[in-house]
Amino acid sequence: MNLEEYNRFLQERFWQAYNHAARAKESGYDPEKKPESIISFSQAETIEKLLGLSGFKDRFEELKKKLPPLEIPFKIAEDIILGRFGSFTEEKAAELALKAALASLTPPGTTAAPIEGIEKVLIKKNSDNTRYLAIYFSGPMRSAGGTEQALSIILADFIRRTLKLDRYKPTKEEVARYIEELRLYERGKNRFQYKVAKDQIAEVIENLPIEITGPPSEDLEVVVYRDLPRVE
Repeated sequence: MNLEEYNRFLQERFWQAYNHAARAKESGYDPEKKPESIISFSQAETIEKLLGLSGFKDRFEELKKKLPPLEIPFKIAEDIILGRFGSFTEEKAAELALKAALASLTPPGTTAAPIEGIEKVLIKKNSDNTRYLAIYFSGPMRSAGGTEQALSIILADFIRRTLKLDRYKPTKEEVARYIEELRLYERGKNRFQYKVAKDQIAEVIENLPIEITGPPSEDLEVVVYRDLPRVE
């Protein structure tokens, strides 16, 4: 059996199993009338079906022939923001753009971090009333590799610029809150391999163009920098 025959064999057995499951679902013993699993046979098709972006598969394949791999996510993000795959609110477009762009970088588009690791994307306001982008990261992204984490920030900044939003401008209290949360986690939950100095943390936060936030991962209370309006 050569590789082509083997792949054909796998597909035949897959459809046999799927059709068997479909017939079982049709019997009415389960709340769902058909198998819930989404079927896709390529990275682009997976992203299209998971995010509901009609036409994404064809566009992705087109870009693969024209652009270097690292340029494709930025073009995809731009396409979504400019309405190529439908009309969305600014926040929804930013969320879809970030998820689709990051998923297109993750061969073969099957890890949870790009889709489930980004809970939501919001457009919030600085103290001077300018608007900025806030990314809410959740579990899968928090445990993802450094490459995915860093690229998500770069892509989010590109999306911010495409939407013509201002940068995130944290207050001194918000910067101190980041530091307090990190130190609290180190003392109460887990130490990291490298302890980052307070000044280094502050420099990073002050120069981030987007806000990094998300749902709480631990049941720990801060003591000093509490009740800050923009910290949820």
